[in-house]
Amino acid sequence: MPHPEEKPPVRKASVYNGFMARIDELRLMTKVARMYHEQGLRQTEIMEKLDLSQSTISRLLKRAEAEQIVRITVTTPMGVFSELEEGLQTRFGLKQAIVADSVDDDEAIARDIGKAAAYYVESTLKQNEVVGISSWSSTLLHTVNAMHTLPKPTGAVVVQILGGIGNPATSVHANHLTARLSQVLRAEPKFLPAPGVVSSVASKTAFLDDQFVQEVVELFDHVTFALVGIGAVEPSKLLAASGNVFSEDELNMLRERGAVGDLCLRFFDIKGAPVRTELDQRVISMTHQHLQHVTRCVGVAGGRRKHAAIRGALEGRWINVLITELTTAEELLKTPAESDRRPAKRAKEAAPPKERTV
Repeated sequence: MPHPEEKPPVRKASVYNGFMARIDELRLMTKVARMYHEQGLRQTEIMEKLDLSQSTISRLLKRAEAEQIVRITVTTPMGVFSELEEGLQTRFGLKQAIVADSVDDDEAIARDIGKAAAYYVESTLKQNEVVGISSWSSTLLHTVNAMHTLPKPTGAVVVQILGGIGNPATSVHANHLTARLSQVLRAEPKFLPAPGVVSSVASKTAFLDDQFVQEVVELFDHVTFALVGIGAVEPSKLLAASGNVFSEDELNMLRERGAVGDLCLRFFDIKGAPVRTELDQRVISMTHQHLQHVTRCVGVAGGRRKHAAIRGALEGRWINVLITELTTAEELLKTPAESDRRPAKRAKEAAPPKERTV
């Protein structure tokens, strides 16, 4: 028997008191969470009603999440493909990927991607950017036509980064791209008064000697935000009609050397390596090396015809933002990227030599 002077054990009482304190804390957490999330009260209003400090309310709201009293879920709307976008960003080291929903029709794809690109430009443009835009892209035509005029001047300059002189019947499209983008961005346009492809090296030299061409070409090193179409080796109808194309024999030569696509008429293979030929010396545009140094180089393209070209542009890291559509995004994620299959050191060693010519 216990000694008469011994005190009874207090363990049960301590457990009970701790349980009640826990219940009190959970009760307060729940009350604060309901006021904030369900009743829509601000933290300052909760402070006044419950006589608590803002730091305590903030702590209780965080604890409510940790205790799963509050569970925050993000419901993805129809037509939004966040997981695909995140997959592309991870796989290809992109700053951002945007995947639009579209039907399997080239015109619809160009329109739907163009709308997505228009919103991206409108919502992300910074003050005093130097914006480059390539010519002869039907998708970029849809982009600028879908844009709305920004409410305030941006101090931006819009630079045409691929020669826009060609067939008079179609060259209006190239000028429209630069002019319209300048208008909606309330920016200063800089037109490139030269063809995208000339007949000879001598002709290119003559154009580059022109003062007005020189002024635009000198801006290539200062472009901070580039909008580029991604072309397949087989030119689009718009590009073919412009006259800024190579002959069928020249295109066959590019295919034989592994070319799958181009940016600003600068060709690359499926692994992203530049396909260097004498044809480069007849192109007046930004080079791969110029594009690689742009803070945001935005590739806007989609459709089955361009799957290989888009992959090559991504593998070469020539673009760091991709705006495309669902079928292309799914195709790009089906197979491992080249960067996943080769050591980082080898990738660095295999980078193309610097080129600063135009």
